Amino acid sequence: MRRKLRYGMVGGGRGAFIGGVHRIAAAMDGRAELVAGAFSRDEMRSRASGADFFLDPSRVYGNYAAMAKAEAAMPPEKRLDFVVIVTPNHEHFGPARLFLRSGFNVVCDKPVTFDLAQARKLREIVRRTGKVFVLTHNYTGNAMVKQARELVRNGTVGVVRKVVVEYPQGWLSDKFAPTGPKQAEWRTDPKRSGAAGCMGDIGTHAENLARYITGLRIEELCADLTTFVKGRRLDDDGNVLVRYKGGAKGVLHASQVCIGDENALSIRVYGTRAGLEWHQERPNDLIVKYPDRPQEVWRRGNLYDGDEAKRFTRIPAGHPEGYLEAFGNIYREAFRAIAAEVEGRYIPRKLDFPTIDDGVEGMAFIEAVVKSSRLGALWVKPAAH
Repeated sequence: MRRKLRYGMVGGGRGAFIGGVHRIAAAMDGRAELVAGAFSRDEMRSRASGADFFLDPSRVYGNYAAMAKAEAAMPPEKRLDFVVIVTPNHEHFGPARLFLRSGFNVVCDKPVTFDLAQARKLREIVRRTGKVFVLTHNYTGNAMVKQARELVRNGTVGVVRKVVVEYPQGWLSDKFAPTGPKQAEWRTDPKRSGAAGCMGDIGTHAENLARYITGLRIEELCADLTTFVKGRRLDDDGNVLVRYKGGAKGVLHASQVCIGDENALSIRVYGTRAGLEWHQERPNDLIVKYPDRPQEVWRRGNLYDGDEAKRFTRIPAGHPEGYLEAFGNIYREAFRAIAAEVEGRYIPRKLDFPTIDDGVEGMAFIEAVVKSSRLGALWVKPAAH
C-alpha cells in the first residue's frame, strides 16, 4: 500500500501488559499506526490512555460499541483498516463479532473466545464477512520455530513419534502475584478467563506450538488439572497425555506455580531419523539430534537456514531476536492479508499467521482438557472442529 494501515484498539490501556506489546509489534515495520481506541470500560481511563498515545480525542471512546458505530461512519480516507482486541477472554467475542459485522478486519489476542461455542460462532461470522481474522499465537513467529517446522516437513526428522512440550512459569505460585493483582485477577476468575486458568492461558500456547511445528492433530487426551494455591478457583498446573492422529504420542505440561521459572516454553520432537529441541528463552537456537553423529545447533541468521527462517529473520546473526520480533512477524504477515483485503486484491493462501481455525482448535483443546480432568483423567476426544 502507499500509506500506513490504520488501526484501533479495544482494551490495552493504562496498566495493561499485552496492549503495549501489540502496539510495539504493530509499529515494528512502520506499516501501521494507531488512530482510535476504546482502551478501557472506564471512560476516564480510556480517554487518559488515548492522551498517552497522542490520539485525536474525538476518536477515543468509552466503549467498543460506540467506537464501532462511529468508526464505521468515517469517510474512506480516515476509516480504520483493522481493529486489535486485547481484552480478557470473556470480552473477545462481543467486540470481534461487532467489528467484523461492521466491516473491519480483526486481530485478537488468544485464546480466541470464552468457550468453544463462541469460537464456532465467530468462525462462521469470519467466513460470512470474508474479513481477515488474526489470532496472536506469537511464538510461531520465531524464525527457528519456522526452521523446526521445515525440518519436519522436509523429512529430516522422519516420521514423528513423540512430542514433549512444556510451559512452566512461577509467577502465580502465591495467591498474590508479584507482577501486580490486575494480571492475576482476571486470569484466575472463571467468569472472565473461562473454564481453565493456567491451561487456557499458556497451555494453549504449548498445544499451538506443537501443532504448528509437527502438523499433528490431537486424536484424544488424558488430563490432570490441579489448583495448588488455596482459594484459587481455576487450575494453576496441568499435565496432559496426548495421542495424535497417525500414532504419535505426546506429553504436554503447563504450570504457573513452578517457582523460579519465568517463561520456559520449550518443545522436543522425536522422529524416526532425528530429534528437534527449541527453548523460548533461547529462541535463536534450534538443536537437531541424530542417532549416529553429534548434535547440531542451528542458529538464526545464518546461510544454512531454510528459506522460511531467513524470511522471518530481521537482523544479522549474533544480534538476538525474541518475543517482540516474533510478535512483529505475526503482524507483518497479517498486514499482507489486511492490505490485500482493503485494496480488494486476492489474499494469498500461504500467509503464515494463526487464524480463526487455530482459535477453534485451541478452544476444543481447552474443553477436552477440562472435561478429562473432571472425569478423573479419562481419555477424551476433542470436539470436532
